[in-house]
Amino acid sequence: MKVSLKWLKEYVDVTLPVDELANRLTMAGTEIKRVQVVGGSWEGITIGQITAVSPHPNADRLRLVTLDLGTEQATVVCGAPNLRRDDKVAFAPVGAQLIDGHSGQVYRLKSAKIRGVVSSGMACSEKELGISDSHEGIMILPNEAPVGMPLADYLGDVILDLDITPNRPDCLSVVGIAREVAALTGQGVHLPEASYEESAHPIEQQISVEIADPELCPRYSVSLITGVKVAESPWWLQQRLLRYGMRPINNVVDVTNYVMLEQGQPLHAFDYQRIKGQKIIVRRARAGETITTLDGAERVLSEDVLVIADEVRAVAVAGVMGGADSEVTDETTSVLLEAANFNPASIHHTGSTLRLSSEARMRFERGIRPELAPLALKRATQLIVELAGGKAAKGFSDVYPGRLNHKPILLSTDRMKRLLGVEFDLTQIVDTLAALGFDCRVEDSTSEVWVNTPYWRSDICQEVDLMEEVARIIGYDRIPVTLLSQPLPSQCPEPMLSLRRKVRYSLVGYGFQEVITYSLTSLELLNRLLPEPCSLESFPLRMANPMTVEQEYLRPNLRANLLATLASNRKHEDGGIRIFELGKVYLPRQQDLPDEPEILGGLLSGSRLERSWHGGDGSFNFYDAKGVVEGLLGHLGVESDVEDCGDASLKPNKQAAIAIAGNRLGVIGELHPKVLEAFEISGAVSLFEINLTQLLPFTVDHRVFQPIPRFPSVERDVALVVDGAVTHYRIQNIIKGFPLVARVSLFDVYSGKQVPAAKKSLAYRITFQSPAHTLTDEEVDEVQQRILDRLSTELGASLRS
Repeated sequence: MKVSLKWLKEYVDVTLPVDELANRLTMAGTEIKRVQVVGGSWEGITIGQITAVSPHPNADRLRLVTLDLGTEQATVVCGAPNLRRDDKVAFAPVGAQLIDGHSGQVYRLKSAKIRGVVSSGMACSEKELGISDSHEGIMILPNEAPVGMPLADYLGDVILDLDITPNRPDCLSVVGIAREVAALTGQGVHLPEASYEESAHPIEQQISVEIADPELCPRYSVSLITGVKVAESPWWLQQRLLRYGMRPINNVVDVTNYVMLEQGQPLHAFDYQRIKGQKIIVRRARAGETITTLDGAERVLSEDVLVIADEVRAVAVAGVMGGADSEVTDETTSVLLEAANFNPASIHHTGSTLRLSSEARMRFERGIRPELAPLALKRATQLIVELAGGKAAKGFSDVYPGRLNHKPILLSTDRMKRLLGVEFDLTQIVDTLAALGFDCRVEDSTSEVWVNTPYWRSDICQEVDLMEEVARIIGYDRIPVTLLSQPLPSQCPEPMLSLRRKVRYSLVGYGFQEVITYSLTSLELLNRLLPEPCSLESFPLRMANPMTVEQEYLRPNLRANLLATLASNRKHEDGGIRIFELGKVYLPRQQDLPDEPEILGGLLSGSRLERSWHGGDGSFNFYDAKGVVEGLLGHLGVESDVEDCGDASLKPNKQAAIAIAGNRLGVIGELHPKVLEAFEISGAVSLFEINLTQLLPFTVDHRVFQPIPRFPSVERDVALVVDGAVTHYRIQNIIKGFPLVARVSLFDVYSGKQVPAAKKSLAYRITFQSPAHTLTDEEVDEVQQRILDRLSTELGASLRS
């Protein structure tokens, strides 16, 4: 939001220097991003009056213009077509700083001889002065412009560029900023009076208003001005709009924009003669209904869009943009002026759906109050009558189904002290709120006050809002700095955050890089995870209003996005790639919100080691992924097992389920070749997934200190012959279950001539150790024999001879 200091001074006496004013506003919550001085570079440029315009002796398209500068005269060579005698223009002498009208570059004006005639300066266009982009002709100043006055004194200004927070729509107006300045500086606000002569014909006899959907339009007001003459706006009005980056159109439309900037209430002007049936209906659009908006685009509307319609068709998209079929043109003689209030969410949805942005939309979707509509309507009606002539109909039509009774808010000085940490007396609080326009009523209590919010403050809803107003106006910097009166509360740990941090640090230590992908994905990407065409086991959740087809569904797993990321990186990297992601997935539940477990997913692809002259460029495989998972879980102090699993996305003989205490929490495996082909990835890719939500309970137990063993261990190697279907983990779990067994490790697997068909040989190193004494051979032999007996009984294992 930009605010002209000259315009601001019409409503409040600004006594502070610009820099101090900007600092006070910023410290009060209305940040000044930039202060732009208009005319700061106009040194030497003055106002001149044309006394003579004569042809150039050596050029048909050039003219010699003589200017009266008050104390002297100057002659310039000019080719602009709009120069006439007695016009007043901006004269730039040699050495003045201007903007090149063609290149936009800043330059210093030099003396020049044009076709044999010396030009002692230049008559300037708006673009050359940096006022606007207009370069079609010389800027003509009003007749009252004083000849000889420096242009900076006449047209110069200071523009404050403010960053308005979304909760302060009242500050999207000059009057709103004036109220802020008045409260901060102790000045009063001088608001313009809105009065005009009315005709004898009541407006109700000439137009009727119906609101078909009061939830989306709490208030709709219109006035009617007949006999207007649409023409170019006066120079002062055009300049004000240009300061705000708005293009002047005509005196009627420019008034609506002017009042919007002044009061903060968007308005719209209709050509009254184009309103069919002299009736306005505020309704939802019909499905498939079309409208051509003022930007010339034909738009197809849905039933979610609120429109302003007559008895035949829609004439405007409510709160966003008007329609071309009812716009004010040069032929317009009667103007129907609208000031309304709309549901902020509806306006935001409409603007987003139609991809329409406007100054009106920006204000409506921030939630301006309905009470502002008739005040702005009267002000705009007054200005149209003054600038375009005509007569205003008696009264105005005001339909207000959304009227609310705003209750006063009780403000306590005791609660304010407890919240802010500083004590303000009741008089100081009342004076501060009154300066902001609040109505305060002190009854019997000396520590409480009832406060009514003014109509322009839609952001004040509860007591803490009033406390904030007092603190920011008095000054946050005036709140004393003190030590805490009580010790800091003990930290409330968040186990999942701690687990995520440990997992992240561990995997980064293993050479992984974390990636973050979107929570949204596509059905096409999810189907690539299936080696054979079939339907998904559970259909993912679809967004109600997806932005694109690629982001239509909530992801049920991390695999699809991880593989897409790997495929993208593989195009630029031929070495080893190790990536992981921590994030939520979304699993549908019947008649309930989706389950959102925290999942860890990781991929390993490419060479295990950097390429080197001594070789060692083997690729990552299933066992690398298994080692990463075992190392990670070991770091977390969790013991795990692996079990058979049947994941369709993984190779049948290269996959395993991760189990902890009998609970399956994840999977390890190599991706199926058809899945890799679908993602256009070559080479083997290993994957691991762990459900961190299910893992969390196993990581929060306190670890028990284990002393270093004092007594030596005994190692025995045994080679077992078992059926090919018997897994290593079944054997390992049986051996670990015996006392005195400290460690078990598999060091050889063999199947071949020395082993019967359908059998395999597994060689284990078993470490025996006692925490209480040195083991004897007899003790070890006894335990070993018991182990062999159980393996034989349960698994049919025998010692390899």
